[in-house]
Amino acid sequence: MNTLQKSFTLVLAASLGAAVYGLVRIRNSEATAALSNNSKKAAQAPLVDQSPLKTAQRLAQLADTPDEQALAKTALDTADHEVDLAFAQALREATLYPPPLSAEAKEIQARLQQAQKTLQADQAEVKRLTAAAEKASGERKDALNDQLALAKAQAELDQDEVDDARQDLIRSGGDPHGRIQQMQQEHDDAGHNAPPAFPAALSTSERGLVNRYSQWSALNQKKRLLAQAKTAADTAVVTLTEEHDALEAATDAEKFNTPQLAGHSKLAQTIAAESGAGASSGSGAEKGKTQSADQDAAELIARTKRIAGDQQNLSTLDKRVESQKQLSDIYAQWIGLVNQRQLAILQRILTGIAVILGVVLIAIFFNSWMDKLYARLRIDKRQIQTLRTITRVTLQVMAVLLILLVIFGRPGQLGTFLGLAGAGLTVALKDFIVGFFGWFVLMGKNGIRLGDWVEINGVTGEVVEIGLFHTVLLETGNWTDTGHPTGRRVTFTNNFAIEGHYFNFSTAGQWMWDELRVMLPAGQDPYPLIEAIQAKVQEATRESAQKAEQEWKRVVGSKEVGSFPMVPALSVKPAAGGIELSVRYITRANERFALRTQLYQAVVELLGKRELAPRPVPQSASPQTA
Repeated sequence: MNTLQKSFTLVLAASLGAAVYGLVRIRNSEATAALSNNSKKAAQAPLVDQSPLKTAQRLAQLADTPDEQALAKTALDTADHEVDLAFAQALREATLYPPPLSAEAKEIQARLQQAQKTLQADQAEVKRLTAAAEKASGERKDALNDQLALAKAQAELDQDEVDDARQDLIRSGGDPHGRIQQMQQEHDDAGHNAPPAFPAALSTSERGLVNRYSQWSALNQKKRLLAQAKTAADTAVVTLTEEHDALEAATDAEKFNTPQLAGHSKLAQTIAAESGAGASSGSGAEKGKTQSADQDAAELIARTKRIAGDQQNLSTLDKRVESQKQLSDIYAQWIGLVNQRQLAILQRILTGIAVILGVVLIAIFFNSWMDKLYARLRIDKRQIQTLRTITRVTLQVMAVLLILLVIFGRPGQLGTFLGLAGAGLTVALKDFIVGFFGWFVLMGKNGIRLGDWVEINGVTGEVVEIGLFHTVLLETGNWTDTGHPTGRRVTFTNNFAIEGHYFNFSTAGQWMWDELRVMLPAGQDPYPLIEAIQAKVQEATRESAQKAEQEWKRVVGSKEVGSFPMVPALSVKPAAGGIELSVRYITRANERFALRTQLYQAVVELLGKRELAPRPVPQSASPQTA
C-alpha cells in the first residue's frame, strides 16, 4: 500500500469515526431532550388528563378494516366517557378543595373582587336610571337617557375589567375551577362526539415480498402503538385504584372524626338556633352563644359537603377504573386482530420465499437434466453446444423474471410502464438491443459456432466465445497465408449479424479448398511427375472428398451441389526456370497444414527419385557435349 492509499484510508477511517461520533451525540441529545420534555410534562401536569381520548383518536386513524374500526369506535366512546368523568371529578375537587393562593393570586383576587363590586354598583345604577327614565318626560328624560348611556358604557368597561382579572387569576393558578371549565368547553367544542373519519382499508392486492414486508412493518408499528396504549390503560387502572383507596380511607377517617353526622342532633340544634337567632333579641351572652353555634354549623355543613363530594368522587373513580379496564380489553382485542393479520402476511412472505427457492432448485435440476439429455444426442457437438447455451440462457432469464416477480410483484400500469421503458431503452441502449437480437441470429441455422473460422469487418479468426451481446475471435492473420493465431482477442458487438455481414469459412465439417504449388525443373518430362503427384493427392484426400460432398449436400439441401467436382484439380503453366504445377484439393480447415506438409514431403520424395534416375542422352548430341 503506497502513501496515497494509506492517506486515503486514514481519511475514510476519520470520516467514519466522525459520522459515528455524530450519531452518538445526536442520540444523546435526543435522549436528553426527551428526558427534559418528560420532566417538563411531569412538572406541568394538566388539571384533567385527556390522554385516553387523544390516544383513542390517534389509534382510530390506523383502523383500516371493519373489525378494527368497530373496536376503534368503541374505544373512542369509552375514552370520551372516561374524560367526561375526569372533568366532573376535577370540577368537584376544585370546588371542595381550592388550592392556597399565592401572593400574586391574592392580589389578582382582590382586584377581581373590587372589579366585581364596581360592576355590581354600575349595574345597580343602570337599573335605577332605566326605571327613572321610563317615568320621566321632556328634558328630564333626555338627561336621564344620557346618564343611562354613560352608565352602560361604564358597566361595559367594568365587565371587561372583571373578565381580564378572572383570566389573570386563572393563569396564575388561583382559579382552577374556571380553568377546568375552559378546558371542558374546549373539549366540547372539539366535536368529540362526531363520528371519526377512518382511513381507507389497507390494500392487500399488492403482491411481492417488498410490499408484504411493508404491510407487515406497518402492522408491527400499529401493534406497538396499541401495546403502548394498553400499557397506559393498565397503569391508569393501578393509579386510579390507588387514588380510590386513599380517598376512601380519608373519607372514612373524616366520617369517624365527625360523630355529629351519625345522629344529626347537633346539626339540627344548630339549625334551630340559627333560625331563632334573627327573631330573638337576647342578651350579649346569648348572642355570643349564637355566633359560636353559627360557626360550628358552618364548619359542619362544609365538612358534610366535602364528605358528600368525596363520596361522589369515589363513585366517579370506580367508573373511571372500569372505563380504563374496558379500554385495556379493547386494545387487547385490537392487538389480537393485528396479530392475525401479521400471521397471514408472514405466511405469504414464507410462501414467496419458498417459491423463490423452488424456482432456483427447479432451474438447477432442469439444467442438469438438460446436460444429461444433450450428452445422449447424436448430433454435431457445436449444435449441442448451441442448444445448451440457448437453453441455459432462457432458463436463467425465466428464473430471474419469476424471482423478480415474486420479490417486487406485478407492476402497476404495466402497459404504460413497458411502453415508456421500451422507448427509453430503445434510444439509450440501441446497440445493446440490436446486439442482443443479433445473438439469436448467430445462434440460428446460418449463424456461427464455437471453433468456426470467420471474417468479421475485415478481421479473420477463430470463434472462441459467443455471448448475449458480444462475439470474441482469436485473430489468425492472413487467411490465405499461414493462418496462425496472432495472440489477440478481438471482440465485436453482435449487431454486425443484423446491420452488417460476416464470412464463415467453415461448413458443417469445416471443409475447405486448399492449394499445393510445385515448381518442376525444366529439361525433364513433367507428365510422369504430374501423374504421380496427382495420384498422391487423390490418395490422401479421397476420404475427405467423399465426406465433404455428403456434408455439403446436407447443409445446402440441394442436389445441384453434386455438379461441382470434389476430386483434386490440376493446373499447369509455364514459369521462369520450369513449369509451375498447382493442385487444389478438399481438406478440413484444422487439418490443412498437416495435410499440406504430408503432400510436400511426398512431392520432395518424388522429385528426389526423379533426380537420381539416369537422364536420357539426346541422339543429336555428341559424347563431349553430353
